[in-house]
Amino acid sequence: MRMTTRLRAIMRGKDLPYGAAAYDGLTSKLVSEAGFDFILAAGGQIAASFGLPDAELYSMTENLQATRRIVASGSIPVIADCDTGYGNAINLMRTVREFEQIGVAGLLLEDQVVPKRCPAMADPEIISIEEGVGKIRAAVAARVDPDLVIIARSDATDVVEACSRLKAYAAAGADMVFTINRCAKSYDDLRHIREVAGVPMLIHLMGWVEQLSEAERRSVAGCAFFGFPTVLTVAQAMRLNLATMHRTKSTAQLPVPTMTLHDFEKFIGFPQIAELQREYIP
Repeated sequence: MRMTTRLRAIMRGKDLPYGAAAYDGLTSKLVSEAGFDFILAAGGQIAASFGLPDAELYSMTENLQATRRIVASGSIPVIADCDTGYGNAINLMRTVREFEQIGVAGLLLEDQVVPKRCPAMADPEIISIEEGVGKIRAAVAARVDPDLVIIARSDATDVVEACSRLKAYAAAGADMVFTINRCAKSYDDLRHIREVAGVPMLIHLMGWVEQLSEAERRSVAGCAFFGFPTVLTVAQAMRLNLATMHRTKSTAQLPVPTMTLHDFEKFIGFPQIAELQREYIP
């Protein structure tokens, strides 16, 4: 089954889908191993892996290369974060084609101006609703596989504005919508946005949203996809362990225990390489 078709099946399922972000091949393998339903190739976390803030400082090609590694290393559907599409609607059409060719199951596209701003750090500047609708229509027209999931994100910070935009984006062909946590400030906001949009919703499990009960999460859903960020976990664990290693010159008492070398070799795939060598190398 194609990953796009698999993601569509998850959208039609009865269970709440949970995913986690990945920013390279290693984190992709870890998210897959943990048992999540999907991977979000999160742009902000890919930027962080370059040592950069989430301000669209990398190019489309750099994001494409990082996402290709995530797709190749994982075993579950990957939703690519394509930011603004890297230009106008015509630029976005090429972006859609390039990312579809590497095997992503879905594309997340936002309605900020180029270059974007991280809404957690600054007030986002958004394009007109007419331009946003045109970009979603262009994305739908550009895809080859009809099962490729187009996710429209609005960075509007006002609930009324977000509802108006996401409803229009869904009418333009978006299969799913996403609103920033800064806009939806309550369970009622999320549910209202979801009902107005009339299509499934992708939701970041951060801040107050994580406090939603299972019943609330289900009632928001037409089908809602819930995604966890991971780079904060990785950054904090490495910061604590590195500080301890520098202080003690040892790995004996690390705050976060390390994986054993044997387990890592097994996880990363050395047994499979050894088997292939036995089969094909005299």
